[in-house]
Amino acid sequence: MVTSDSQAAAHVADGPEFRPTVIQKIFYSLGQAAQSGGFDTAVGFVFFYYAVVLGLPGSLVGAALSVGLAFDALVDPMIGSWSDNIKSRLGRRLPLMIAAIPLTTLCVGLVFSPPAGLSPLLLFVWLAFWSVTGRSAISLFHVPYVALGAELATDYAERTSVVVYRSTAGILAGLAITALGYSVFFANGGLQRAGGYPGFGWAAAAILCACMTACCLGLRRYAAALPQPNQIAQPMWRRLPFEVKEIFANPSFRLLFASAVVTYVAQGLNATLNSHAFVFVWRLKSEDIQFITYAFIVGLLLGVGGAPKLQARLEKKTVMVVGLGLLIANWLVIQGSWLLGLYSPVGDAALAPMQINSFVAGIGLGFVSVAFPSMMADAADEHEHLFDRRREGLYFAGLGFANKAAVGVGVLLAGIALDLVRFPKDIGKTVGALLPHDVQVRLVLIWGPFPAIVAVISMAMFLAYRITRARHAEIAAALRLKRALDAGGPAGAPSV
Repeated sequence: MVTSDSQAAAHVADGPEFRPTVIQKIFYSLGQAAQSGGFDTAVGFVFFYYAVVLGLPGSLVGAALSVGLAFDALVDPMIGSWSDNIKSRLGRRLPLMIAAIPLTTLCVGLVFSPPAGLSPLLLFVWLAFWSVTGRSAISLFHVPYVALGAELATDYAERTSVVVYRSTAGILAGLAITALGYSVFFANGGLQRAGGYPGFGWAAAAILCACMTACCLGLRRYAAALPQPNQIAQPMWRRLPFEVKEIFANPSFRLLFASAVVTYVAQGLNATLNSHAFVFVWRLKSEDIQFITYAFIVGLLLGVGGAPKLQARLEKKTVMVVGLGLLIANWLVIQGSWLLGLYSPVGDAALAPMQINSFVAGIGLGFVSVAFPSMMADAADEHEHLFDRRREGLYFAGLGFANKAAVGVGVLLAGIALDLVRFPKDIGKTVGALLPHDVQVRLVLIWGPFPAIVAVISMAMFLAYRITRARHAEIAAALRLKRALDAGGPAGAPSV
């Protein structure tokens, strides 16, 4: 029997475990396009466009993008608290998500459409402004969206299933936008032509708009039927510092937050320089780079789909460590062989090795992208057990903060590094131009080995993570007991 939206909300409110229907998970998953198909996919194109095609110094491009990420990271906790405490006929989450749709669409289009003839300073201002505005608009949707996902399922394993649906939809959205770019707007050396970028930006914006709208329409009755929060007497500016202090009082949250920062710094640095390395070190044609991306996405789908099977046998932190290990291998094996002079294919000969490398990275990132939010939802349960309050909005805002602040640092480091390695500013104007070998060496070092070293730190952190399958079962039993007692029902579950 298919569970209705109102029945689902009743299950959540009363305490028993709720498993969402496939249709509910599909509609929910479409919302991931805002983050994964938005700036996560676009930022590599944006960096290359402004730094190579438009000639803005790499440090300025990195600064403009990192300002957007830093500002976005700062507003995430406010959006999370706001989302946790909204009372409306649409529920807590949907009002912010709906408001974000037109803002996100406009900003993604405009970041790719700077007016012609801008001076370097004005070009920097344009990129920084629309980066800040666009990132904030996406957060306005994404923070309540991921919090809604934690409310969509209560079971330890079912939460992983929800994350898998969400991650898969995000991957497919990124694939659609990537394929659209390389096959339509950037074919035949188009990455170095300015004319293709505005059309690409508005096409990507239209895809995001359609997915976000479908998500809100598909879950409107379920989200509206969820329990409303208690009335909050204090304004946000007074309650938010206490709420943030409270979530950091949970050691599990602190560990997940710190490890996320370290992981995403490494990922942001590497991903930002992908196009530079593919074009100027491995000398791949623009239209061939998409096939590396497709190999990565196939690996990502396998990683996302395989994560629940691994989590059925292993602890979630073990799955995370395995995923980080695969990412580190992606950043070390071929790059190290190239730096040592053992293996240096170029052009068509480099395509297959890069595909294999990216395929492995995709599997690793798939494990990581499922484990992180699933572990954060478990930590939110632990928070309720410890402090008698639900803080999903702030917990996932914290994960979003770590992601965006760290990626911002990674992007900034990439921009500064381009200037430090003396990457030629005019090389992007000539298709097929050769980069001096010493600059190639420095570029490969900051693209591969350096992010790998950073990721090792994150891997070591997970040795201290303490929420195991058994521990979560104890927490869940205690929460069910408390909810039953609060509702005046039978008290049959053990306390923790």
